[in-house]
Amino acid sequence: MDVETKVQLIKDFAEEIVTEEDLRKLFQNNSKPIAYDGFEPSGVAPIHFGLLRATNLKNMLKAGVKFKLYLADYFAFVNNKLGGDLDNIRNAGKYFIEVWKACGIDLDKVEIIWAKDLMDGIKYWDRFLKIGREISLERNLRATTVMGRKQGEKLSMGQLFYPPMQVTDIFEMNIDICQLGMDQRRANILAREIADKLKWKKPVAVHHHIIMGLQGVKKGATDEETLIQSKMSKSDPKSAIYMHESYEELKSKINSAYCPEKIEEGNPLLEYCKHIVFKNTKVMKIERPTKFGGVIEFYNYEELRNSYVNGNLHPMDLKSAVTNELEKLIKPVREYFEKNKKAKELHNAVKQIKITR
Repeated sequence: MDVETKVQLIKDFAEEIVTEEDLRKLFQNNSKPIAYDGFEPSGVAPIHFGLLRATNLKNMLKAGVKFKLYLADYFAFVNNKLGGDLDNIRNAGKYFIEVWKACGIDLDKVEIIWAKDLMDGIKYWDRFLKIGREISLERNLRATTVMGRKQGEKLSMGQLFYPPMQVTDIFEMNIDICQLGMDQRRANILAREIADKLKWKKPVAVHHHIIMGLQGVKKGATDEETLIQSKMSKSDPKSAIYMHESYEELKSKINSAYCPEKIEEGNPLLEYCKHIVFKNTKVMKIERPTKFGGVIEFYNYEELRNSYVNGNLHPMDLKSAVTNELEKLIKPVREYFEKNKKAKELHNAVKQIKITR
């Protein structure tokens, strides 16, 4: 596969690449670069965790990238996820692995790394301290938004370690491409700055879109507030779709979702279409009675978007179609957990844990 095809595979899902030229040079000089995405095990998996991440990963693997899935158990611990109980956090991490399997990720093609293993040694903490010396307190505080915390929010001492730990991970795992969400941008840019200061290998940052919750985004919110609000929505049952939803639950949530007529901006259902549905299907069929225009098919997001904003597609028809498309994608995951005893036990265990942040 030529370099431009590889770059295009990344551009297909990336909202931002820092920088595209660096990515191109990386592929020119390295046929098997190393990338990673990291996750705090923090509860039941929302749809973007399973479907969006799986789609991104498949593109990365097609481009010849060696991928590392990082289970950030100690990050969840310092960030008070699941009450800071490491046993619960690690059970949630094991459950995450089952979600990836259910979503069709071939775990023989990726490496799963736990923070507890990566951090187990003086080499890691020596690197951590070298990085910490290069970061001012003010710069570190600005980067704490990667935890889903607002600037100025009261933090523990342990939470202040979070940004330099995340930067340390990147160099400790010898990462070429940081493939995380836009909410992790500050940590990745910090890693690039540290690389310049310490003359280490400089990673490329590839950031994907963070999908908003079903209730939309607070009007007038800043970009940073929007990212945090979207990230927090995954733990709100009213605003998140989970990988185990029944068809009835899925239909109920989507029918209650914010979906203003003729409006694209701030419309979560159009976001689901753009970032999930059309990444997994070639055609989106919308069934309507003949008196309302009959059956209509869309072959890409732009066709759907134009029809909607021009008033040719009613919100209820969009909601019905999104429900059906997401059901097709969620159903195999739901069935996997129903049939696999180990996966089912882990899911049931995680469901019983109180969600904290």
